[in-house]
Amino acid sequence: MGLLEFIKDYFLGFWDYETPKVMVVKNKKLGVIYRGVQFLVITYFIWYVFISQKAYQDSETRPESSVYTKMKGTALQGDHILDMVEYVRPSEGGDVISTILRREVTHNQRQGTCAEHFTVPRANCSKDADCISGEVNFDGNGQRTGRCVPYYNQTFKTCEIQTWCPIEGYAAIWEPALAEAINFTVYIKNAIHFPKFKVGNIKPNKRNGQKYLNKCHYNEKKHPYCPIFRLGYIAEQAREKFSELCRTGGVIGVFINWKCDLDLDPSECTPTYSFRRLDLRKNLPSSGYNFRFAKYYSKDGEEFRTLIKAFGIRLDVIVHGHAGRFSIIPTIINTVTAMTSVGICSIICDWIMLTFIDKNDIYSDRKFDDLIQITNSSSSFDYLNSVVLGQKPKRAPRMGPQDRVWETLV
Repeated sequence: MGLLEFIKDYFLGFWDYETPKVMVVKNKKLGVIYRGVQFLVITYFIWYVFISQKAYQDSETRPESSVYTKMKGTALQGDHILDMVEYVRPSEGGDVISTILRREVTHNQRQGTCAEHFTVPRANCSKDADCISGEVNFDGNGQRTGRCVPYYNQTFKTCEIQTWCPIEGYAAIWEPALAEAINFTVYIKNAIHFPKFKVGNIKPNKRNGQKYLNKCHYNEKKHPYCPIFRLGYIAEQAREKFSELCRTGGVIGVFINWKCDLDLDPSECTPTYSFRRLDLRKNLPSSGYNFRFAKYYSKDGEEFRTLIKAFGIRLDVIVHGHAGRFSIIPTIINTVTAMTSVGICSIICDWIMLTFIDKNDIYSDRKFDDLIQITNSSSSFDYLNSVVLGQKPKRAPRMGPQDRVWETLV
């Protein structure tokens, strides 16, 4: 029977209505906390949410973008003048372009047989039986013939292979680095489109005229709108030594960030640039950046090639974008959120009042009332009003069968 009464009371309690009771507490410490928390909440929403984050705007963070890059510069290497055709791969590119700063060149290679490099595993031998004919070592340079031959002009022997001879590890010539490449320039042309707002082909700043582009180099303070960058400046901003990049090569990310407030004129939307080294910097086999390519030619009817191992800087252009425009829906949502968040102040102060302040039992008795039944009797209403407001009633009303009030202070 007790369980049924509990279930009945719980079900009936589901339909109870709760309304806040206003109670003024004359406590300066509690008042300072209340106003202080209110100030912090209001300041957060006004300064950070609405002014800094522009929460009144509808936003888009996935723009459509295209990148075009072009590098220029000339350098002297010995008696040769090198231009962009020699040191840029590709000569005109998209979001990736690289420049050669140092080369290791193996001249006059041709198809034939020669000794394998001595650093290749199991390449050293003393007799033909140590070399298995037809075996291919994927860490090596070619297919073994089964013969053990002298290692070029040395006294020791290695297994003979069929490949492009002489092998790179033996005949490569290290050329000096292009120190003048520090003044090479790269032009980065970036077009962006925000499909959500149908805004694209943003016109550049008026200072981006052709005459301006012919003589400017990007500088965050002096020329923030110039899309032409010196390689030396890029390395400096990425906190890298240019001489070290010439030795090992490296991959540098060029980050273009468009932050556009479309409530203003679209011409005010200009990008900002940042630079960061992307590849590993430790002394590991995978650190740095290099690639190989060959130049082929014929001599006396036989095919030859010049193998080039190039070390340089690879630029990866990465574009991010954010655009915003005023919209009534996010404005209403964030305004309501701000107003609701102010209610946290009352919750915090109620918890402090009922937990830490002296006489908290009295505050608790005054704050919570459980009114079970109220009739329309004016005398009962006056008496109830006095109880709720914490006043002493003049006299308790006479209770009849049609006029009953129960009050329980929790």
